[in-house]
Amino acid sequence: MTHVVIVGGGITGLVAAREAALAGAEVTLVEPGRLGGKLQTTPFDGGVLDEAADAFLARVPEGIALCEELGLAGDLVAPSERRAHVWSHGELRRLPEAQLLGVPTDLDELAASGIVSAEGLAAARHDLEVPLIAPTGDITIGSLIRARLGDDVAERLVDPLVGGINAGNTDALSLAATVPQLDAAARNGAPSLIAACQAQRAAVVDPTAPVFFAPRGGMGALPAALLRDLSARGIPVRVAAARSIERDGLRWRVHLDNGSIDAAAVVLATPAPVAAELVRATAGRVAVLLAAIPYASVVMLSIAVERDAIERDLDGSGFLVPRVEGLTITACSWTSAKWPHLAGDGTVWLRASVGRAGAAPTGPLEARVLADLGQTMALRGRPREVRISGWPESFPQYLPGHLERVDVIDAELAASMPGVVVAGAALRGLGVPACIRQGRAAARRVLTTLDEAS
Repeated sequence: MTHVVIVGGGITGLVAAREAALAGAEVTLVEPGRLGGKLQTTPFDGGVLDEAADAFLARVPEGIALCEELGLAGDLVAPSERRAHVWSHGELRRLPEAQLLGVPTDLDELAASGIVSAEGLAAARHDLEVPLIAPTGDITIGSLIRARLGDDVAERLVDPLVGGINAGNTDALSLAATVPQLDAAARNGAPSLIAACQAQRAAVVDPTAPVFFAPRGGMGALPAALLRDLSARGIPVRVAAARSIERDGLRWRVHLDNGSIDAAAVVLATPAPVAAELVRATAGRVAVLLAAIPYASVVMLSIAVERDAIERDLDGSGFLVPRVEGLTITACSWTSAKWPHLAGDGTVWLRASVGRAGAAPTGPLEARVLADLGQTMALRGRPREVRISGWPESFPQYLPGHLERVDVIDAELAASMPGVVVAGAALRGLGVPACIRQGRAAARRVLTTLDEAS
């Protein structure tokens, strides 16, 4: 049988292992730490709560398809609240519903929200008056939004939404790699960016359909189900760190900190710096490109409080905080309002995010976060429980030209290390569905390479 070694036990690696096994390969999974990567659901305040990602996109097929295959489809739930807020000019203001990744498609609704100033609204209207010219090459998200819609929309809508999702700065992030929807909108020949985004919104078959799903028991149910599936197929998990890979005749030898494994093919589903060290001896240029992908660090604070400790309605899923507001937090999810099955008897669960590219979380955070929540959402009482989950160097940042560099990584790795591929959040999408897609594709790619070689 063809032996494939999967290095990395996050969602990408687990999916790659299962895909290779389904194709008939012998598989070994190698992971030194927590299986499941950033999909961790752990005890909190007498229940369980996600430590990082709490949902996946419902309008792309990969997440739902995997849940169906693993028998989790009947357990999926959608948020009960679609509304969200933005902390802007000293007040929580309703995020316009007519928007695409922060780009407003109804300027009257934007005006009514109060999120942007009168000058900011005038700058946004400028987009309707000046013909949209498609960008030349890959540009930053911020450069497009500032040029078309002004600084206020860039800083108080698009950056807190898109930058928040990616823990990044939209003035530095690639338009094509980070938000392909907006990249397509900027290049579709529409007279304005607003018109292009209106067309994309109009093309949604059912705008009332859920945007997000999650297993009722939390996102950790996905890796748990994958591990059960792998165990049933007899796939071993080697608890070890991979140190290097070298050619041994027609096979690859993966050196671990507690031995070695020989394989016909290897999938590296690890953070980019780890993959860089594993290929450095054989594919030096690939290692340089992988090591150059920057990362941002974040911290998630889970907070349980009594309902009467909050002096405002929790009328939404939570709120975003623009960096121009100067607070410690970047967002807060009203978790027990967002997810109906988590609504408690007089208890509120919150999840506050801290950290973004260029602003790593430092020092004691709890007091600063609670002060921010007091200012923004009138949290007055002391929490019943606080859990701090640190995720250092966890969010890859896609800079302009990222997709072209990933193409070079794939091509040069195929030439210098045939049968070895890289996959995961650092490359072609950091959301759960994108990582599932990459895991499947990586397994198929190495097996195709082996078939062609034989």
